[in-house]
Amino acid sequence: MSPILPVAQRGEEILKLKAAQVADIEFNSEWLQQLAAAMYATMSERSGVGIAAPQVYISKRLIIVASRPNPRYPDAPEMDAVVMVNPEILDFSQETCFGEEGCLSVPNERGQVERAQVVKVRYQTLKGKVVETVYEGFPARIVQHEVDHLDGILFVERI
Repeated sequence: MSPILPVAQRGEEILKLKAAQVADIEFNSEWLQQLAAAMYATMSERSGVGIAAPQVYISKRLIIVASRPNPRYPDAPEMDAVVMVNPEILDFSQETCFGEEGCLSVPNERGQVERAQVVKVRYQTLKGKVVETVYEGFPARIVQHEVDHLDGILFVERI
């Protein structure tokens, strides 16, 4: 069973940094697999729908996107969790929408954030395979929120 990790809170320096790329040598490594598993366990334990490595004190470009209904997001669509290493948003739709966001690093605070309705994203799997895909609606919002974390931006800065 993976450990539940402590979550960095707003104001902590780690959340303000631009996270480092995961290096080629780190793909397929035991530590990257364990980090992803521990991040997933931590996110699930706290009813999150996404998490970024900087939130667990690791300044690396690794996020998990895992939309599913839970107490914090009862209307979230169901999707399989996706681990994205070195994610990069290639394209944002012109169409935007407002939606409520919260954050494990900013507890008990939520706000309406304007985001692109559709994003095209390129990322690598834990094994290093390159994937390009499109997300829309709530999953697209999660991708944008988590990639922001990798760039040192919290959702409250977008309100």
